[in-house]
Amino acid sequence: MHWTRTIPFSALSLSLGAGALFAASLTAHAQAASTPSARQASTETSGNEWWRHAVIYEIYPRSFQDSNGDGIGDLKGVTERLDYLKNLGIDAIWLTPIYPSPGVDYGYDISNYTAIDPTYGTMDDFNNLVAEAKKRGIRILMDYVINHTSDQNPWFIESRSSRTNPKRDWYIWRDGKGETATSKGQPPNNWQSWFGGSAWQWDEKTRQYYYHYFYVQQPDLNWRNPEVHKAMDGVLDLWMQRGVAGFRIDAVSRLFEDPNLHDDPYLPGRNAYGDRNIQHKYTDDLPEVHDVLKEVRAVVDRYPGDPVLVTEADEPNVQALTKMYGNGDEVQLPMDFQIADVNELSAPRFRELFNQIESNTAHGQPEFFFSNHDQRRQWDRYGDGKHNDEIAKLMAVLELATRGTPQMYYGEELGMRTTDPARIEDVHDPIGRRGWPKDKGRDGERTPMQWNGQPDAGFTQAGVKPWLPIPPSAATYNVATESKDPDSIYNAYKRLLSLRKTNPALRDGVQTTIDNNDPDIFAFLRRDGDATVLVALNMSAKQRTVAFDLSKYGVSGTRLTPLYASPSQAGMQPAGHVDLAPFAALVAQVE
Repeated sequence: MHWTRTIPFSALSLSLGAGALFAASLTAHAQAASTPSARQASTETSGNEWWRHAVIYEIYPRSFQDSNGDGIGDLKGVTERLDYLKNLGIDAIWLTPIYPSPGVDYGYDISNYTAIDPTYGTMDDFNNLVAEAKKRGIRILMDYVINHTSDQNPWFIESRSSRTNPKRDWYIWRDGKGETATSKGQPPNNWQSWFGGSAWQWDEKTRQYYYHYFYVQQPDLNWRNPEVHKAMDGVLDLWMQRGVAGFRIDAVSRLFEDPNLHDDPYLPGRNAYGDRNIQHKYTDDLPEVHDVLKEVRAVVDRYPGDPVLVTEADEPNVQALTKMYGNGDEVQLPMDFQIADVNELSAPRFRELFNQIESNTAHGQPEFFFSNHDQRRQWDRYGDGKHNDEIAKLMAVLELATRGTPQMYYGEELGMRTTDPARIEDVHDPIGRRGWPKDKGRDGERTPMQWNGQPDAGFTQAGVKPWLPIPPSAATYNVATESKDPDSIYNAYKRLLSLRKTNPALRDGVQTTIDNNDPDIFAFLRRDGDATVLVALNMSAKQRTVAFDLSKYGVSGTRLTPLYASPSQAGMQPAGHVDLAPFAALVAQVE
């Protein structure tokens, strides 16, 4: 793809005419990127693409395995643990950013998109990881941080060097309100950073403000500039040529801002940083986002192997999420934050949301998760303080027995818990220092992987201080201990992951919710031809006896053979009389 330089998107181009020009330019680029063959590849699918049946495993490399004794995880460490992932049943790894970075946001502030941060190793280490993973049938997904760069990125260093620099317009610069020769005035409008304070940062050298949706050190790229498209498409090409299987696209809904700089509406109350709450009306989900997603899809579709795009799309409802699929020419797997953020064991709420995504108008593949590097771990969020392990197994069934592509977070298969810093002096995450004590940051969900019960948890070498402390729970919640216990959370995940691959109904079956009015039980059928599996989850602390009349759903079988049950059950039982202990989970073949 080739671009010609157009007029800069500067303060002068805020007129309607310039805005129309850039909209036309963006549309023209998307059309040019989607050659007839690319469009055909992106809209026609066989239904057998690998990602439809895959389980994705998110790895925070800094916390997975330290191979060189510096207390920080690295790429060689990930490679050392590939056999563990293969034996567990994982099909793809999503690596959070491993690019060179000052580390303000631990990799999400990128100074070079085309290299490996020395903290994690070398490009040879990366190439070896891809090759070794391929031998085990595991694919690698990279994190594509598309909205912003580091302020130490050479692009931004050039951009802020002068108002006439060719890369000035690669970022979003504006004059302040009431600015004079001796005063910077006020920020251009009331837009707020996600991490608190104004989204505008004054730059004294060139006497303008630049825009940053996230940290001050993360200036937003100007996606209305064709040169930015060309550079970022090149990033995709480089990593696809190195053998990756796709990308998780970060903060995708924040790519565009209102060029007329309308103020965002205020909402009642204040956030953890003391700011007035605000609706990000003019900085989220602008229509141009979909043109970029089509463009990204067209780039990756030029490569073989059914590459996949996963988006961090924390949309307000399923209708908005559905738009991310486009017409089959945007994203295959938009992350479903609606289901991820239920944050309570509520059968009616889960039933409602799963029904909504099952009936999405794009007929897109769902993508489910319950923990990640920005979200407190599910063992804590759903646990009641007494039955946490039972609830963790129930959540494993909810994640792995539903129709869709599950995304796990390292250590969730062990019941790893959120372990917040005890003192502000121990906090690494900047938002934890800024929001303390109301917001202690994200360190608690990023602690090292718990491989064994030793003081270093098998994460690093004995006597080495890990970058984050090993949680006390690692003494009993670890791979070595749990792998020997048939009733452990680890073995629940391993059994369920095996069932997903071997049971036709769980692998390919449609999903139908049943008993829609039960306040405690979320139950559904997975069906593929004559094979039917019943899944029943008791989301209450009450013992329940449930009668399932499956004939109402066109199922002739009346007896159930457990495939997985927590607590364990043996032997066949009638569908008309199913005993479910508090927080029980049952996956059963209908006979």
